Formats: sequence, structure tokens, C-alpha cells
Amino acid sequence: MRIRHAVSTVVAAGTIAVVATAPAQAAEYSSALKIKGVQYDAPGSDSNKCSTGNTKEEYLTIKNYSSTATVNLKGYVVKDAVGNRFTFSANHYLQPGDYVRLRGGHGTESDAKNVAYRQNCNFIWNNDKDTIYLYKPSGSRADVHAYTKAGSDPDRNGYITYHG
Repeated sequence: MRIRHAVSTVVAAGTIAVVATAPAQAAEYSSALKIKGVQYDAPGSDSNKCSTGNTKEEYLTIKNYSSTATVNLKGYVVKDAVGNRFTFSANHYLQPGDYVRLRGGHGTESDAKNVAYRQNCNFIWNNDKDTIYLYKPSGSRADVHAYTKAGSDPDRNGYITYHG
């Protein structure tokens, strides 16, 4: 991920001060769970028809990066830039190093298959640009990443990796 820094100059009473700020997506949050990657553009032509569409091919991968702690996803919230949201309402345990793919469409959550479904056939991630937020049950931010198709996905395959 390329990190851009904004630099602003303040002039007051003949003194020049330079203040550097980092963008929100550059911040590291104290959470074992992080966004590993996103398939923001499902392969093929987008169709949100529940029976024949491809919303299941759009997914967010969330990984437990802890080496010792098991984390329950219940209460974690995923949001996009305009406020579309999904809350994990069921217990879903991620062992250290384990991950879950949060897919669109309807299906049955499975710890064994590392999958959860939004139970909604609408796409959540924009194909051109968006911001992905992951919140802890407490409401504090666990992770955030912004992307643009042109700047974040050089091979244009619709998938972006954030944390390896």
C-alpha cells in the first residue's frame, strides 16, 4: 500500500511551522483482527439477483493475526464509505492465524469452511473506489483501508491484499 502524507504550512507572526499528517488508512489499530484483502469487483458482469447473480464472488477476508488469542467475531461490524454495514450477529471463532471470508448473497455460516454471508444479494463494495472499515464490538476501529481501482489494483483483477 502506498502511503501519502499531507503536509500543511502554517504562517503565524512570522513563524513557519510544518505539520505532517498521515491518512486514516495508514494508522495501525490495536486489534488481532485485520482486513487481509477484498475481492471488491466480482468476476464477470455484476448481477445481484439472488438466484443467478454473482454477489457471493464479492468478499472481504478478515484474518486473526494473533499468535495466541482466539477471537469471536460476534459484534464486529464491517462498513463501507457510505455507511452500508454488516454486523456479525452469530458466534464465529477465529483461531490464531485463521480467517473468514465475508461473502455477499445468502448462505450458511461455517467455521469449518471459513465463510460468513451477509444474507443480502446487493453488492457492498464499489468497483471504482471505496473505504472498508472494521469495528470491534466496543465500537473502536480495528482496521480501515481505502482503495481505488486505478491506484490500488495494478493488475486489475478486482482483488486487493492489505495484510499478508
